[in-house]
Amino acid sequence: METVVMTIMALVIFSFVLKMSGQGWIARFITCAVTALFTVLTCEAAASQSKTQIADWLSQPELMLDMSVWLTIDVAFQTGYCILAAKSLAGPLGRRGSMALAVCRYVPGLLVFPVLFAILTQLIFSLPGVDFAATAWSLGACLLIAAPLAAGGLCWLVPENEIRLELLFMVNMLIAALGVVATVNGRTAAAGTNQVEWGALGGVAAIIAAGTVAGIAYNRFQTKKQISKIK
Repeated sequence: METVVMTIMALVIFSFVLKMSGQGWIARFITCAVTALFTVLTCEAAASQSKTQIADWLSQPELMLDMSVWLTIDVAFQTGYCILAAKSLAGPLGRRGSMALAVCRYVPGLLVFPVLFAILTQLIFSLPGVDFAATAWSLGACLLIAAPLAAGGLCWLVPENEIRLELLFMVNMLIAALGVVATVNGRTAAAGTNQVEWGALGGVAAIIAAGTVAGIAYNRFQTKKQISKIK
């Protein structure tokens, strides 16, 4: 379980850097300043943790289920940003779409903050005898300097914005998949059964069919609307 959690944390940091690669330098420094300030302010809380307590948290299915909710919201948020940014590259967005894209672009996400808290906690464990405040300030300074430079380096390595958006999308899909693994943690959400719940199966099929019909109808309506504007 610890390996899965560490992998998710690494992917969240990579997603954070990828997200900043679509921002300007000023926005990158502002974003990193917010995360650095969070790191400094949570120094006392991180110093009060223990390895045993953290291990107990990771073994609690209820806590992992709560974390999966945050993970799902964050992945949906980042996926929405990728879709809106891709649409903006294809053509101008409407008023609501532009506002939503601006909000999604400059909000770092939800998962990066607990990940930074975990990193600070591990640094405090790894550096016994070092002042806790000095460790927090050092981590904050590294975030303020290294993260924007990493985003700039990523732009240099992958100059195509479309490819970075695709990579951000795939990274978040991988985070979502690993989140399912971390949530299950060797257990299932319901007891196994050999009987088929035909009512539930029919309900799911009806929802899928209704969504498909609604999507096709909406697509045809938008197509006819665009054709009428051309004419």
